[in-house]
Amino acid sequence: MVLRAVLLAPKSFYLNFPAEGPLREPILFVLLVSAVSAVLRLLLVLIFSTEGAGEAGIAVLETLAYIALSPLLVGLFSGAYLLSVRTFVGPEGSFRQIYRMLAYGWAGAILFWIPGLGAFAFTYVTLVLMAIGIRYVYRTSFLTALVTALVGYVPAAIFYLLLILLGVFALDLSSGA
Repeated sequence: MVLRAVLLAPKSFYLNFPAEGPLREPILFVLLVSAVSAVLRLLLVLIFSTEGAGEAGIAVLETLAYIALSPLLVGLFSGAYLLSVRTFVGPEGSFRQIYRMLAYGWAGAILFWIPGLGAFAFTYVTLVLMAIGIRYVYRTSFLTALVTALVGYVPAAIFYLLLILLGVFALDLSSGA
């Protein structure tokens, strides 16, 4: 199972990772993980809602928006990482490769719905897993992979926080992301 491999043995996963390949499966993976996480969060909101139908309707719309836009969000983040990879690793990185790495790293997004854990899961996905992916896919040193991932992480994290503050995605500050 991809979730288990990425989350529990990321070094092994990325050592054997085919960076080249189609985007269909990674996009479907992002949609599936985002759907599970968003629906679980929606259930929490509906169970503990004090506002009634109004809050429930907004929560459903946020859930649908998060699921539908999550592949685009991963694409935007991939653009930031591509610039970083091209700067610190070299010209061998491509958007498709970075998107595939981050899409499978998005497995950690399965934890976004848990209150208080969302921010840690986001950092694990976009910093730790991407550093491991860059290290083993592009065969770089630990320091190069860490710097490359950190430079891509900062704009991704800022953008994600802005989206949360604007209420575009189903995750809000009370859920820990």
